[in-house]
Amino acid sequence: MINTLTLLKAIQAKKPLVHHITNWVTIYDCANIVRAIGALPVMTHAKEESAEMQAISSSLVLNIGTLTPELVESMILAIQKANELKHPIVFDAVGVGATKLRTNKALEIMNSVHVGIVKGNSSEIAKLAGSDVLTKGVEATEIKEDISVMAKKLAKKYDCTVVVTGAEDIIVSANETGFIVKNGHCLLEEFVGTGCMAASLIGCFAAVEEDYAIASAAALSCFGIAAELASKKATKPAAFKQELFDQIYSLNLADVQTLQKIEVLE
Repeated sequence: MINTLTLLKAIQAKKPLVHHITNWVTIYDCANIVRAIGALPVMTHAKEESAEMQAISSSLVLNIGTLTPELVESMILAIQKANELKHPIVFDAVGVGATKLRTNKALEIMNSVHVGIVKGNSSEIAKLAGSDVLTKGVEATEIKEDISVMAKKLAKKYDCTVVVTGAEDIIVSANETGFIVKNGHCLLEEFVGTGCMAASLIGCFAAVEEDYAIASAAALSCFGIAAELASKKATKPAAFKQELFDQIYSLNLADVQTLQKIEVLE
């Protein structure tokens, strides 16, 4: 079983600096969720300093939610430095499949440099894996293929760990081993930014755990557990969101041992 509590303690002890080149809609929430779990966030977008900032960071989180070609230039420079230093990279492929620009720029990133963890909803991941699917803005649409098969295909092609978020999160590594995370609550779907925050948490856990599948599963389980606990104190989106940060901050041994729902992917 994944020792999530040990990883939580490692984050709190090491306080890794998690470098973000992320979207402007959720940047504030991403910074705060990283701080709540015990790590340190930095948001640096300028291409003139993205590599330099990555050099002093422990991991890199990329998000194309508010995509511009200039932003991709900055991302690639940061990824090149992260690859050089063997830092973990989380690439959140927001909106891939919605427009040609998003799909093409995501593939440009993945084909020109190495990204260790690729995260997206089912249609975003399916599109990257070669499926003819349309993403509705940043929301997942129905796909015909088995998403776990598509995730394995993508993981093998790019030698990476693939994370598919949804009602149940699927994590697949390049060697086709993986996990299903069944923690979470429906209120996470009622406000924007939860997917971005999940990517930030994965960046925190990957900074202290070399196995990216384990890091991703632990991060998503903690996020889901916090949501379950928050739902007991808040029933509407705004109050729930506030409580979610407090529950992330307060996660403890009893919470994790009692509520964690991680299964091995067959």
